[in-house]
Amino acid sequence: MTAAMLQRFDVQGPRYTSYPTADRFVEAFGSEDYAQALRQRALNTGARALPLSVYVHLPFCASLCYFCACNKIVTGHPERAEAYLDYLEREIALQVAQLGRGAAVSQLHLGGGTPTFLDDAALARLMAMLRGAFTLAPEGEYAIEIDPRTIDEARLERIAALGFNRLSFGVQDFDPAVQKAVHRIQPAEQVFDLVASARRLGFGSINVDLIYGLPRQTAASFDRTLEKICALRPERIALYAYAHLPERFKPQRRIDPAELPDAAAKLDMLSRSIAALTAAGYVYIGMDHFALPTDPLAVARRQGRLHRNFQGYSTQPECDLVALGVSAIGRVGATYSQNAKTLEEYYDLLDQGRLPVVRGLALSRDDVLRRAVIMALMCQGQLSFESIGLAHLVDFRQHFAAELEALQPLVAQGLVTVDDHEIEVTPVGWFFVRAIAMVFDRYLQADRNRSRFSRII
Repeated sequence: MTAAMLQRFDVQGPRYTSYPTADRFVEAFGSEDYAQALRQRALNTGARALPLSVYVHLPFCASLCYFCACNKIVTGHPERAEAYLDYLEREIALQVAQLGRGAAVSQLHLGGGTPTFLDDAALARLMAMLRGAFTLAPEGEYAIEIDPRTIDEARLERIAALGFNRLSFGVQDFDPAVQKAVHRIQPAEQVFDLVASARRLGFGSINVDLIYGLPRQTAASFDRTLEKICALRPERIALYAYAHLPERFKPQRRIDPAELPDAAAKLDMLSRSIAALTAAGYVYIGMDHFALPTDPLAVARRQGRLHRNFQGYSTQPECDLVALGVSAIGRVGATYSQNAKTLEEYYDLLDQGRLPVVRGLALSRDDVLRRAVIMALMCQGQLSFESIGLAHLVDFRQHFAAELEALQPLVAQGLVTVDDHEIEVTPVGWFFVRAIAMVFDRYLQADRNRSRFSRII
């Protein structure tokens, strides 16, 4: 992989946590459509036997991070979480009424916002609500996102007691000047102490989020952050590129554009980051993710068992995702759904006794076929024409003749190989897998309007 290749493929495109992507959702899909999808799952013996994934969006934060593009509510009133849990309880009851009580769950993720904005009693109440509605598998993955500024060892111990076994720490950058520029001060020592405590408490996997391209970052300063991260040695690392979109995300208007590194500097940071992390023994999983070879994510990658959902890469088999809370996105059967994005609308729909779904999509046969192709490329880096053809009753080479032709420039550049039987992503191609997947995105190829997407590098 060269700097020239990074520059050539530094284009805008989807992250493919779903196909079709969320920008294709329509308001014509609403509460009743989602309820019908839940009922169909409850009636489908095969689907009912498969465990669910559950995502809960907890939008509250105690302070504002200027880089943030998440759906969040900054407040100094912790009591707002209690009212929110009241409405979550209503939403859970409405979902269970259609789905049936006690459905098995093998994966739970609490995201935000700042899930640890909820105090111990509120988190305990939430977990009791979830355990009352679902059956959490003993060997499941139960993760919570952590703001290091909101937690200590005693609190980590209580989180472990609630059943969580995976943590994700938001670090972003250890450099004090960068932290000041994005309004998120957290000393490296604080993170190191918390990770050491988490390991003593037996958490099975720890993820750290990093962002390159932030204000006041330089290649040299980010090298120092990477050096600390390699010493910290979390099991997983998510390395994201900062996308400055102040017209869409109001907090970013507080960032001085003159302090942002330019495109060449960002590509240099990415190239150096990949080199540093792979030299430290991390496996590149795909997209923005790295993991130690012994981590279940890396094992799943080697064994061809990697999957992808709205939370990113997952070791869990492809499964339905029940999403709870404001703005949460779920998948049930051949449908996607998204809850109301504002707290007011979310509360209003639940006050009416309605599931708070405001948009979504019922997938067509072609959508399902292309989803299988794109996810095979994104997760396994390989697809068999015969396997896809038999599963979806198509002649792959004939059906995707135009796409196979469009792949030829990527073949010439060494990103992918194509023969009479399969497509395989090369080791270098893994770093550009989004560009490969984009070839099979019918919607993207039709309109070419990519300005709403982040850059793929």
